[in-house]
Amino acid sequence: MPSTIRLTGILILLPLFPLLSHVQAQETQSDSVVAEGATLKLIGDGYKFTEGPAADDAGNVYFTDQPNDRIVRWDAKTGELSDWLSPCGRSNGLFFVAPQSLIACADENNELWRIDLKTKEHELLVGQFENRRFSGPNDCWVDQDGAIYFTDPLYKRPYWKHSIADDHPRGVYRLSTDGSITQVASDLVQPNGIIGDAEKRHLYVADIGDKKMYRYVIDPDGKLTERELFCASGSDGVTLDVDRNLYLTGREGVMVFDKTGKRIDTIAVPKGWTANVTFAGPKFDQLFITAGDSVFTIPMATTGLR
Repeated sequence: MPSTIRLTGILILLPLFPLLSHVQAQETQSDSVVAEGATLKLIGDGYKFTEGPAADDAGNVYFTDQPNDRIVRWDAKTGELSDWLSPCGRSNGLFFVAPQSLIACADENNELWRIDLKTKEHELLVGQFENRRFSGPNDCWVDQDGAIYFTDPLYKRPYWKHSIADDHPRGVYRLSTDGSITQVASDLVQPNGIIGDAEKRHLYVADIGDKKMYRYVIDPDGKLTERELFCASGSDGVTLDVDRNLYLTGREGVMVFDKTGKRIDTIAVPKGWTANVTFAGPKFDQLFITAGDSVFTIPMATTGLR
């Protein structure tokens, strides 16, 4: 393990990272969402681009290495990393559904899958809307009734064997348990990260193309209403803790906003891009971070919203 030293406001981790800091944003150390004295831990590297972390009920994490077409599993008890499924349809965003299903945004053919954790077999849930191929499902969240909300931006992939026009529609969709699909948001530039709060009936959608995060109310029929600007920051991935703090990703690492949309903390990550986050571990008190060719964890003073 690398040695650590702490300076005022800066954590330096040697020798792996010449400058690895946990930086507060307008808050004191005692108000940080990170556990006191905690340091960022590199738990895996050598990937091409990591994305889509999702934790099962035991806190184990499944994440994607999309360019290498594989899903990797992190064991929460042993810390071991192992290739879990390859090929995997170039999966991007993932979401665990108890007891043994993994929803996957399978980008190879612009589809949404359900993967059985035991058999590793997948079921095609949906691949088009109104007889039109999706732009490329990117991230997803599953509501308490089983309905799946997913974002559909357009990132043209070099491995596609098909072509999609630059003006192909983007949007947010809802797939109900009866198989019916509706577009629930169509006025976003490039919708990307998505997370929901089933209890409060809120859905958060990051418009990374417009550098904005929106919060919607989920109506009883599943429609999205009362859109409001949550904060002026886009995001690749996003998650929530039990205090309804929202975690956004991007060039600054992991940015944390309280439930009013005020930025309260920043977790610096020594990579040019932080793609996605989730809470993990047996107590769901570790933040699991995917960043470029690497994955990290850091102990938290809070736990993830389940």
